[in-house]
Amino acid sequence: MLSLKDLMTSSYEPTDSLEGKVAVIIGGTGAIGLASAQRLANLGARCVLIYNSESPETAAAKAAALPGSGHLTFKAQVTDSASLQAVADQVAAKCGVVHILINSAGYTQAVPASDLDALTDDLIDDILKVNFRGVIATIRAFMPLLKKSEDGLIVNISSIAAFTGTGSNLAYVAAKASIDVVGDALAKAFAPHVRVISVSPGVVDSSFVPGRGADFNEKVANTIPLRRIGTVDDVAAVVQACATTMRYVTGTRIVVDGGRHL
Repeated sequence: MLSLKDLMTSSYEPTDSLEGKVAVIIGGTGAIGLASAQRLANLGARCVLIYNSESPETAAAKAAALPGSGHLTFKAQVTDSASLQAVADQVAAKCGVVHILINSAGYTQAVPASDLDALTDDLIDDILKVNFRGVIATIRAFMPLLKKSEDGLIVNISSIAAFTGTGSNLAYVAAKASIDVVGDALAKAFAPHVRVISVSPGVVDSSFVPGRGADFNEKVANTIPLRRIGTVDDVAAVVQACATTMRYVTGTRIVVDGGRHL
C-alpha cells in the first residue's frame, strides 16, 4: 500500500532555488509586486507581471530588467473576471503551469475611522471590489494552473489593518480581514497541492496611500519598536521566504511590520 508520502509530489522541504518555477504577480509592476518579482527572478523563477495602469512599454521594460529571461507581462483589471481569465488562458498557453501566485494589487484612500460620512457607499464598494473580490477572482482564474503544479503557493499581500482595526479606512480594514479568513479556508480546501499564506505589512515606504509622505513616515517610525517604517524589500523578502525557506507553512498570517502592531 502506498504511503501518504508516496502519494505526494512535494515534501515541502526548504529550497534555495526556484529554477523552473513560474510566478504570476498581480500588481507586478507596483512597488511590492516588482520587488517580489526581483527576488523570485534572482532565484531562477520565470515571472509573469500582471499590470493595469501602466503603459505596455513601461511594463515590458520592468520585466526585461529582471534577472533571467522569459518573463512576461499582461494587462488585466482585477475587477474584470473575464480579463483575468483571458490572461490565465494566455499564461497556460505560454507556460503550461503556475507555481506561485502573488496578489499584490490594491487600492485605498485615507479616511479617518471617525469620519463615517466620508466613507461613502461608492468608496466602500470600490475598495471591496479591488481588495477582496479582485483577489478571489484572481485566485479563481489561476487555481487550475496552481493545482496542476501539485506544489502551488498563493501569497496574498494583506495588512496589519486586518487584525488591528487601524488602517487607511474601515473598508480597507474589512477587505484585508476578509482576505485573511478566506485565505485560511482556501488553504484547507486546496491542501496539500496549494498553500495559501497572508503576508501582512505595517506602514511601508511607498506611494500606496495617497497623501502620506515623509512627514507621516517619520512620525510613525518613532512609534515602531524597530524604529523605522518598512521597505518594499522587507515585504518581498518574506514573500521569497514563503516560496523557499518557509515551505512547511500554510493557512496563516506572517506579520512584517517592525512591531508596529504592538
